[in-house]
Amino acid sequence: MTAQPTPPRPGCQVVLAEVRGTPVSAAELAALVAGRDRGAVVTFDGVVRDHDSPGRGPVTLLDYEGHPSAGQVIADVVAGVAAGSRAAAVAVVHRTGPLEVGECALAVAVAASHRGDAFETAARLVDEVKERLPVWKHQHFGDGSDEWVGLGGLDA
Repeated sequence: MTAQPTPPRPGCQVVLAEVRGTPVSAAELAALVAGRDRGAVVTFDGVVRDHDSPGRGPVTLLDYEGHPSAGQVIADVVAGVAAGSRAAAVAVVHRTGPLEVGECALAVAVAASHRGDAFETAARLVDEVKERLPVWKHQHFGDGSDEWVGLGGLDA
């Protein structure tokens, strides 16, 4: 017997797509996308790590700043990924403002009938948001230095 491909679900629902200055976690988003008809919920918590540039000392703080268009851009990116997805529902939030090491900067949750569709959609969402969202990070290091990252060729 030959397995049939999973047909696309009509209309992957965008439950949430926003940039905000308050804490978020993938667990919070997972609760928004889960459902009785969804056998897989895949989540991603992109957290602030304690290092980045070699020789700069530990990262002590990140401060994310978003362009005024960031809210519309994340909505467009998430809608575009959802339109080509076999997942049932997605939710994505990117933080702005100061974040300590260990805090979540990007949370993604995807629910689908099958795990492959959920994993694929979650990976695309993370990649597309990181590539296209006009949010820049100001890294502060333990040695007192700092740097801006993601300025589109204007990195310090």
